[in-house]
Amino acid sequence: MQDTPVTPFDTIESAHDYIDLLLEAIEETRRDVGSEIRMSPGQDRERRAEALQLVALNLNKLSCHITKSRRILNDLRTLRRLLLDERKPVTSAETGNHVAGAA
Repeated sequence: MQDTPVTPFDTIESAHDYIDLLLEAIEETRRDVGSEIRMSPGQDRERRAEALQLVALNLNKLSCHITKSRRILNDLRTLRRLLLDERKPVTSAETGNHVAGAA
């Protein structure tokens, strides 16, 4: 009997879904911070604007790291499928038929 997932992180797919949600939240926050920076008044709020720019920089870095993590999860999912024969390799005959049919 196969164990059923107990937490949202028991499978690569569920971790991938979580990463997707996290990326959405980061992008939404980046847009909000960008709007705050543009609406920030002159010298009265200079310190606030600098802090918001630092937040924007860190959100950009976080977004890059999470995007890399997402790619790694994709690679792991692909490797698992190959190792467990969940994905059939495409043969050269199938590729040739597909290309010939497309022409």
